[in-house]
Amino acid sequence: MLAETVEQWTKDWKQQGLEQGIHLGESAVLKRQLIRRFKVIPPEMLDRIEQAMPEQVEQWLENILEADTLEAVFKGH
Repeated sequence: MLAETVEQWTKDWKQQGLEQGIHLGESAVLKRQLIRRFKVIPPEMLDRIEQAMPEQVEQWLENILEADTLEAVFKGH
């Protein structure tokens, strides 16, 4: 029983770590794309990226493809 519980915890921790790693990677890609496209990211937008949920970061990554302004990337969020 204890071994099964520890095994489940280990699986859960690995999954959480994987999800966190993916989120950090997506956030880093978003920052690089924003800098390349708009040259600078204001501190308040960096804070928004750092505090954003994964779904928001994914949406912003999609928005950057068509956004003409930095503000347009963050529309709706």
